[in-house]
Amino acid sequence: MPYITPLELAERPGAQELSQVASSDGQPLVEVALMDATLRGTDRSAWAPDQVAGADAALARVQDAVAEAGALIDGHLAQGGYALPLDLSSGSAGKTMLTAWARAISRYLLNRNRVSEESKDPVVRDYRDALRLLGQVAQGKLKLGAEDPSTSAGAGSSTDVRFDGAPNVFGRSELRAFR
Repeated sequence: MPYITPLELAERPGAQELSQVASSDGQPLVEVALMDATLRGTDRSAWAPDQVAGADAALARVQDAVAEAGALIDGHLAQGGYALPLDLSSGSAGKTMLTAWARAISRYLLNRNRVSEESKDPVVRDYRDALRLLGQVAQGKLKLGAEDPSTSAGAGSSTDVRFDGAPNVFGRSELRAFR
């Protein structure tokens, strides 16, 4: 299961950015409306077949970046002792963090030709933050939330405490003799 879907990428960073960074080099940019329809899986019959083919090629590049980001995340999680694939519920803190990291890594991979000052570039900053946090997960310093599968509470173990002692030496029958 990928950590982020094309639909989530359509929401943020959006079809406009993805159209710019995922279009083929030397080819015209995919129209933003067509890229949005492609990411969301909606009707694209209003566009010419060559435009749809260009959008499909851009979507393939987006999916490659998502797969590469997922492999990078899985590598860090495996190093941290997580059993893969993770089964985190939708809307959980762990799923939210993994989706944010996958978004940051995917954006960085898609923006391979970006020319900017790295210290001020938000795409680079988000990528480095994601890698730093994944490194902390791999070292066991950061957990994926309350349902983290590596914690005892997340693994389904109980916190029930029971005490066990030696059997009684004197019972009622032995103590009757002392009346």
